[in-house]
Amino acid sequence: MKCTQTMHNPRERLAGCCTWPLLVLCAAVAGWVGGCRSLSGVQEPAKPAATAPKDQETFRWPEGKRAAISLTFDDARVSQVEQGVPILDAYGVKATFYVSPSGIERRPADWKKAAATGHEMGNHTLKHPCSGNFRWSRHKALEDYTLEQMGDELDEASAVIEGLLGVRATTFAYTCGQTFVGRGVRTRSYVPVVAERFIVGRGAYDEAANDPAYCDLAQATGIELDGLDFEQAKPFVEQAAKEGRWLIFFGHDVGKPGRQTVPASTLEALCRYANDPSNQLWIDTVDAIGTYILKKRAENDGSTRTGGL
Repeated sequence: MKCTQTMHNPRERLAGCCTWPLLVLCAAVAGWVGGCRSLSGVQEPAKPAATAPKDQETFRWPEGKRAAISLTFDDARVSQVEQGVPILDAYGVKATFYVSPSGIERRPADWKKAAATGHEMGNHTLKHPCSGNFRWSRHKALEDYTLEQMGDELDEASAVIEGLLGVRATTFAYTCGQTFVGRGVRTRSYVPVVAERFIVGRGAYDEAANDPAYCDLAQATGIELDGLDFEQAKPFVEQAAKEGRWLIFFGHDVGKPGRQTVPASTLEALCRYANDPSNQLWIDTVDAIGTYILKKRAENDGSTRTGGL
């Protein structure tokens, strides 16, 4: 039997074919084999994949933990060692401080003590360059940097941190959360520059926690903690626990609620909540958790999926 209709649309030609051999031929020509319906009109079910992609497999945190949390603070501000570190130490929580050398020099003894007791000291550049769209950064605008200049600055900052505190920075936080240098057609991402030097590069002002099985550690997301009370911060923790993710909070000053300030009450409540065994959370430095993720990835598929150290 011949098809009696002349049709130009591939779907119409396929529907108008009357015999099974011709149906298969029409489907192949029209590119509809994968979505072809059987003669009964019922969609053929897709065959399941033999194995799930590795990045979709369940990532397992140590000791049955549901999620990981890192508390990070930028710029080496005085309130961090005056109010933040005492709270952290009271709960045995280790945090990551992305320090600016000029900030360290204001309280060198306090920062040395914080480093000696296990808090991580990360790289946050030497001059804290951001977009020149911020007038205060016009003389150190990212638009005027090259990749080579940024690499040199990161290296110099690491050397200064090591000289002042006796520790080597293994993770980095992007200033203002911005990852570019140059402008217009000359704009370049300096994420690869960070990936060559550090285990983790933390972003800022992001919206979701990191999927440990998939995320690019050179562009790990950071969630702002400044200005949040505990009830506002808690949903981020609960969502991370639900999805098995790594939540990195970032803030600046610590103390009474104010601009760019993590309320001391919020920090204390987070430490208490994370330390509660019933919540099954791992709270640790960016270096510690980033290193664990790299180790698990290497065990699972032999790949670190990052250009870091």
